[in-house]
Amino acid sequence: MEHDPSTKDVGCFNPLLFCMRNPSHAHDIGTRIKALNKRLDTIKERSAAFSFINLGSYEDRGNKVHGSHSGDTRRETSGEFDRSGVVGEKIEQDTRKLVEIMLSEKEGNTNIMVVAIVGVGGIGKTTLAQKVFNDEALNAEFEKMIWLSINKDFDKVELLRTIITQAGGVHGGEKALAVLQPILAATLKGKKLFLVLDDVWNHGAWDDVLKTPLTNALARGSRVLVTTRGEIVAQRMKAMPPYHHVDKLDLEDAWSLLKKQIISSETDGRDIDMLKDIGLQIIAKCDGLPLAVKVMGGLLCQKGKRHREWEMVLDDSVWSISGMPEELNHALYLSYEDLPSCAKQCFLHFSLLPKTAVFFSNEIIGMWISEGFLHGTSDDLEELGRNCYKELMLRNLLEPNTKYVGEDVCNMHDVVCSFAQFVARNEALAVQSGEINIVSKLTAHEFLRLSVESKTSESDGLEWSSLQAQKTLRALISVGYINIKPGDSLVHFPFLRTLHIDYAHVVALLESLHELKHLRYLSLGNTDISSLPDSIGKMKFLQYISLTGCEQFVKVPRSFVKLAQLRYLNFSGTSIEGIPRGFHALTNLRVLHGFPAQVDGDWCSLEELGPLSRLNSLGLDGLENITASSYAAKAKLINKVHLTILFLNCGSILGDDGLIKEEDCVSEEAQQQIEKLFDELCPPSRLETLYIRGYFGQRLPRWMISSLDVPLKNLRILFIADLAYCTQLPIGLCQLPYLELIQINRAPAIKLVGPDFLQSYHHHSPRPSQMLPAFPRLHEMNLGGMVEWEEWQWEEQVPAFPVLQVLRLYRCKLRCLPPGLTSQARALYSLSIRYVQGLTYLENFPSLVELKLDENLDLERFTNLPRLQKLSIEDCPKLKVLEGVPALQRLILADKDMESLPEYMGGINPRHLELYCSLALLASIAAGESGPEWDKFSHVEHVKAYAREGDNSRKWNLDLF
Repeated sequence: MEHDPSTKDVGCFNPLLFCMRNPSHAHDIGTRIKALNKRLDTIKERSAAFSFINLGSYEDRGNKVHGSHSGDTRRETSGEFDRSGVVGEKIEQDTRKLVEIMLSEKEGNTNIMVVAIVGVGGIGKTTLAQKVFNDEALNAEFEKMIWLSINKDFDKVELLRTIITQAGGVHGGEKALAVLQPILAATLKGKKLFLVLDDVWNHGAWDDVLKTPLTNALARGSRVLVTTRGEIVAQRMKAMPPYHHVDKLDLEDAWSLLKKQIISSETDGRDIDMLKDIGLQIIAKCDGLPLAVKVMGGLLCQKGKRHREWEMVLDDSVWSISGMPEELNHALYLSYEDLPSCAKQCFLHFSLLPKTAVFFSNEIIGMWISEGFLHGTSDDLEELGRNCYKELMLRNLLEPNTKYVGEDVCNMHDVVCSFAQFVARNEALAVQSGEINIVSKLTAHEFLRLSVESKTSESDGLEWSSLQAQKTLRALISVGYINIKPGDSLVHFPFLRTLHIDYAHVVALLESLHELKHLRYLSLGNTDISSLPDSIGKMKFLQYISLTGCEQFVKVPRSFVKLAQLRYLNFSGTSIEGIPRGFHALTNLRVLHGFPAQVDGDWCSLEELGPLSRLNSLGLDGLENITASSYAAKAKLINKVHLTILFLNCGSILGDDGLIKEEDCVSEEAQQQIEKLFDELCPPSRLETLYIRGYFGQRLPRWMISSLDVPLKNLRILFIADLAYCTQLPIGLCQLPYLELIQINRAPAIKLVGPDFLQSYHHHSPRPSQMLPAFPRLHEMNLGGMVEWEEWQWEEQVPAFPVLQVLRLYRCKLRCLPPGLTSQARALYSLSIRYVQGLTYLENFPSLVELKLDENLDLERFTNLPRLQKLSIEDCPKLKVLEGVPALQRLILADKDMESLPEYMGGINPRHLELYCSLALLASIAAGESGPEWDKFSHVEHVKAYAREGDNSRKWNLDLF
């Protein structure tokens, strides 16, 4: 910095003059300014990771993507097929063509034929393979159906273990290929296999790992379907030419897919159709890539339904950018550019999360808060995070994982992930142990964020010391084994804000934990720690601590209560007995799970939860330990107006059979005591999700059973498990306007579900025409383990469950299904009835498409299911009458003692029959026209039969037609 001479006359009170008169101080300031300028230059060079991307330089960076880190190498797929993203007749034609190839016999083929689907990322290869994999005719033809997600940096040992497990074998934890390959061959010896290898990047997975054991073992006619981005892979795998290339969507199909992403109502559909002319021009820019169309749909969802707003999207200059890396469609970049700046950072961060681990939304949002991505007041950061998370889903940049309730877990498509990691590559690195040149990547450049994923054994794990060159790290995420030795330390990461380590031995690092002065986020899930150091109380910036699954963790240090900035605390799955007194001081907490309820000793009680008014998610364990309801009242749950998720847990007294264990019987006094306690744990009206486990009162809490004023008006999800003494289901639930899911598991005292379950409606409306339907939004209900349940009263004229789609009933003594279920639940799609004693008949389900019956020993008949397509019947020996199923496509019959086909087979006409029966019946079917069973199955298009020997249910098999 140059000094203006005129400042000499200003006077001694000018701080700049003071600096000039102090050469040492001036030199220090000059040095600091130079360092700051250098840092600004570095930030400019790395600006690709932020919202101020220089579009002019984007083309220059394009050729560097493949030299960067491995990006999207860990996308996990499965054979499950989601129909919502499928449009047009082309995919139906492609499916039929591929199925025909798979079922045909080619001259000169060996026992295995390889067929390849080739296309760029995001064009729909996996979707097409999933549709083929789920084809009924194909499933009827092959004895084994296996889906393997390969990815770029697959692990040979893990690949063999996975296919052995899916094939029904046992790998025994072996690690050597020379041992695992013979196990695979023995497991599949003589089997006719259909194998999908999805997302293959090189031929090694086939040639080096699977080809030899499968070629030596499989029966003739086995097939391998491979999806890959390059023809060279198909060539080296000797796939049968010509390869199947997935075509891009034509304009009309792309328009249909775009509309699916945008339309939410019939009115929306008419409005969007008015924009078709400009919509087709936008679609043309997507170049027929389905993923790009879906992402564009997410972008247009955020715009108005006016021509001008869509024109602005069409005219955006980003469309003119050339040189984008292969397979990263321009639509992705445009959608990224349209994100708010904080959402861009969150999007890029999500791409670093290891694919093999499950990250829940509150964990991810905690990382975003700790990194400073979300800008707002301290009170609304979680809400901002949830909104950002939801926006990324709405834009199709994240895809909800349907295995989890409430969109709490999401995945990122591999093409989207590759794009995000490309943009952030100068700031962040994601690696998997076992990668080539991983150490050189870690030493060649300093990153701000590092993600390490490992599935290797201890002997092959990445050394902790290899990370120590990354001295500028702000975030370190490690999942799986990493080799941490005595003497290893955290001191090399002084700027760390986020530390997430799962499934590793981390005890050696605890001694240096306090060195992380800037740490906000600490997660050490499923590790070997037994306590945290007392010095943790000095880590004043800590906001998030999770120790889930740390079974050895027993001690919470007293200094814990000094962490005034804590927003999230999770002790679920640990072995702690209590939390030190003074916990009430942590008033900044938003999430508290695994809180052990205690009243004795030096531990804090429920009373200390009273001041924690900001909680939005709370989990209480060991509530049976509380002896006075006054403690619960002082917790003041009803005053916690932000609370949306609540777990109330007692230790279960039920045995494996679902009945009360004799040694754990609870006195009537104790039952009344827990009733009073739970009465005082009334949640606020904002609650959306409620879990109750192990409750042993005779009645449910009053706030659940009132028919006039239920405080749970916003409840969406209800899980209740292990109700030892309750004799009825809560009678106030039917009023709840937003309730979507109910699951009751193990309630041995309930014998009757009476009209009270629907009381609030039919008691207050004198005529059926005036009744409002009970459970107006419930779409899934699971009632199981109610082992003494015999009767369900629901009159035919009482409206209820108008949108119920899935119903599961299991382990009860229900004698018949109520008339109201068949007449009122008109949206019911799937019904599962398992282990139900006393049920003799089913009839008149007009909407049912899927039905699963398992070990219903008294079932004799079912009739009039006009839309039923898929039926599975296992161990229902008395079933004699099956009528009125004209739409039936697939029938599965399973009874290992079955010696003749049921007589009802002659009166039904499924396309596919899959049979598990006795060896005698298998032999009779094998006799074909000369056998006594011929007339019962000759009209079925595809027949597959199996007979058991020992534990192998498919030891003997037969394929007909």
